[in-house]
Amino acid sequence: QVQVVESGGGLVHPGGSLRLSCAASGPIFKIRPMSWYRQAPGKQRELVATISTDDTTNYGGSVKGRFTISRDGPKNTVHLQMNNLKPEDTGVYSCKYVDGPGYWGQGTQVTVSS
Repeated sequence: QVQVVESGGGLVHPGGSLRLSCAASGPIFKIRPMSWYRQAPGKQRELVATISTDDTTNYGGSVKGRFTISRDGPKNTVHLQMNNLKPEDTGVYSCKYVDGPGYWGQGTQVTVSS
């Protein structure tokens, strides 16, 4: 069973930065796409960023130019660098390892507040 673990959430002031990390482990035999999603209270989960097997990246419209997804070292480890954070970025950020039905982490809380 593939396991996905996120880390790096927390409380930050508007305009600040956070870096989230996500590591997939278990029976993994090749590089797969990995994605970050977020869900704000009372809202549907939305796609934040995706990195493909060739490291092509795609972002949700509201985070373009502020967030960067990247792979680091072990290819099933990804990071989400979040800069110029806004209160509307608050939510639970979850990582998905895209293989078959997909495997999700437990999520990490990001709160942007003054």
